[in-house]
Amino acid sequence: MNLILQALKSTAVSQSAIDAIAALAGGAAEKLADTRVPDADAWRVTGVTSSDDLKARVDAASLAAKVDYAFVDPARKLADFKLVAMDMDSTLITIECIDEIADMQGLKPQVAEITEAAMRGEIEFNESLTRRVALLTGLDAAALQRVYDERLQLSPGAQHMLKAIQAAGLKTLLVSGGFTFFTDRMKTRLGLDYTHSNTLEVADGKLTGRVVGGIVNAEEKRLTVERVCREIGAQPSQAIVMGDGANDLKMMGISGLSVAFRAKPVVRAQANVGLNFVGLDGILNLLG
Repeated sequence: MNLILQALKSTAVSQSAIDAIAALAGGAAEKLADTRVPDADAWRVTGVTSSDDLKARVDAASLAAKVDYAFVDPARKLADFKLVAMDMDSTLITIECIDEIADMQGLKPQVAEITEAAMRGEIEFNESLTRRVALLTGLDAAALQRVYDERLQLSPGAQHMLKAIQAAGLKTLLVSGGFTFFTDRMKTRLGLDYTHSNTLEVADGKLTGRVVGGIVNAEEKRLTVERVCREIGAQPSQAIVMGDGANDLKMMGISGLSVAFRAKPVVRAQANVGLNFVGLDGILNLLG
C-alpha cells in the first residue's frame, strides 16, 4: 500500500510534520511533483503495511497537523471506476439548503439543530426531514431562489474534480436528502448525468410544509446508486461515493471507494478516505 498525504498550500505544513507521519508508517515521504490538486501539496510513502493500529496513529497525527491521508493501492486507477455519486448539502455545496431556507423564516437555529442530529445519526432521517419541512409551512416559495442566488456555493475543489472525472468518462450522480429545486439547478450548471432528491410541495406560491412522494433517505440513496450502476453497466464496486452524514453511510458502504468530506465522526470512521482539509479534488491524487 501507499500512504498519500495532502495539505493545503495555505496551511504551510512543515516538512517535519510530514516526516513524522511518514515515520509512523515506517517510511519516508516523497513529495509528488505531479499533484493534481492546484491548491495543495501531496506526498507519497510507499510500501506501507496498513493496520487498524497504524491507521489510528496516522489519523491522530494527521488531524493535529491539518493533513489529509489515505492508504491506497498504487495499482488502482481512476479508469477502474465508472460512476461518482455525491451527496449535495455540505458535500458538493457548502451549505445545508434547508437550514438556509429556514433562515428566511427566522427558524434556522431550530432547523439546524435537527439537521445536525440527523447527520450524526441521532435522529432517523425520515422523522428529521418531516419535522424540518413542517417548520417551513407558509414560507413564500421565492425563498428557494434567494437561497440559490445568495448563499449556495460549491465546495472547494468541486468544479476541478468534476471536470477531471467527466474528462475521464465517468458518469455523475447527485443523490440528496435535499430538494429538487437545487439538484435540478446543479445538474444543469455542472453537466451532471443523474440527480435524485426530495420535492417540496408548493401551493399558491407557498411551501405547504410537506414533501411530495417518498423521502430520499439512506436506503433510497443506496438503491439509487445501485439503479444508476445497472443503467450504465457498472457494479457498485466501480462507484466512488462521497458524503458527510449518517444518511450517506449505506450508499458509501456498497461503493468501491467511499469518501468522507468534512464529515461527521461516525462517517469518517467508516469511510475509506477522509478529506478534512483539502477540497473534493483531493481524490485525484489517490488514483493513478
